[in-house]
Amino acid sequence: MTDELRTAGGVRLRRHTQRPGDLNWLFLPGGPGIGSESLVELVDAIEVPGTTWLVDLPGDGSNVVDVPDDPYSSWPDILLEAATVVPRPVFVGHSTGGMYLLSVPALDELLAGLVLISTAPNAQWRPAFAQMTLENPLPEVHAAENLLDMCVASAPWNFTSGFVEQGREFLGRMPYNPAPVQSSEINFDDVYSATWWPATIPTLILSGAEDRIVIQDLWAEPTYTGANVIRRIIDGAAHFPWIERPAEVRSAFRELVTSIQNTRDPGTLAP
Repeated sequence: MTDELRTAGGVRLRRHTQRPGDLNWLFLPGGPGIGSESLVELVDAIEVPGTTWLVDLPGDGSNVVDVPDDPYSSWPDILLEAATVVPRPVFVGHSTGGMYLLSVPALDELLAGLVLISTAPNAQWRPAFAQMTLENPLPEVHAAENLLDMCVASAPWNFTSGFVEQGREFLGRMPYNPAPVQSSEINFDDVYSATWWPATIPTLILSGAEDRIVIQDLWAEPTYTGANVIRRIIDGAAHFPWIERPAEVRSAFRELVTSIQNTRDPGTLAP
């Protein structure tokens, strides 16, 4: 199997790990503007069966070569291309990545599983985030001259107090691209509301109890519950919960794997 796949519309999938199993895990970063490199530690922590792929939409992160002239006009519908290029896909979306996934109803017919990390079902998280920044000002964020500096300066918002320095290092080595940030701000962020919800697909909603970027109260609606839905809130973790609590994140993914296996083979107790 090749280490890199590229769809007709310019979505890039880079194979990161391969273990026994037929699932293909597609890891979509948040941001936008931050590359899928931000999910490497997550992939390494969870040790899921099958193949893992780091996914970058055209024009996002470092995926800026061999992409359409107007790469953002296809967002987020182009996610369908990634879901059809491999069999039995499980999409994992972090933050805005999860919101993009919930804006493409056709995924409902394609996915073997869905993971939503530190994300939200609608744009109501944005006023809460704005209020949080007013109550916890970081002058360095406003003084930043580029997206990299701004993200590094935002580490105290993104990580719990004991992990701020590690968070700065983590955010400081990511590839950044401001163009998709501007496009999403204009076309998506404020008007976003989920256009579908999986009725049967095994789904994991995962978040840190101390996430200050995207409030998690919005998942309390009955719409987002069901026999197919696992919700796990991890104490001592914030917006990137796998950095602070990798073992707990790994445990949540194992629950999802069991759910996927039992959905495929009803009545069979998965190992």
